[in-house]
Amino acid sequence: MPYKSSLTDYEWEIIEPLLPKKKKTRPPKWSKREILDGIFYQLKNGCNWCDLPTDLPPYSTVFWHYKQWRAEGVIEKIMNALHELVRSQEKKTQVDNFNNC
Repeated sequence: MPYKSSLTDYEWEIIEPLLPKKKKTRPPKWSKREILDGIFYQLKNGCNWCDLPTDLPPYSTVFWHYKQWRAEGVIEKIMNALHELVRSQEKKTQVDNFNNC
C-alpha cells in the first residue's frame, strides 16, 4: 500500500543507482525500495521505528539498513543527488520564467 512518503517510479530511478550493490548471498526478502519506503515513512511521520505499518518491512530490518547506509554515507549521497536535481530544476524554471517576460 503506497503512502505519501512512498517513492515514485521516477524517484526510484534516481535513487537506485546510489544504493550499495548486494553481495552475492541468498536473495533478500525485502527489496531496497521497500526498505527505503520504510525509512521515508518513519522520517516523514516521526514515529518510533517499532510503529512502522505492518505492510512495510519489519522495523528491525528498516532500522538496520538505515544505520548501515547512514554510516556508509549512502543517505548523504541520496540527499546530495536529490538536492542537486531540485536546484537544477529550479534554475531551469527561473530561466524559463525570465525568458517569458
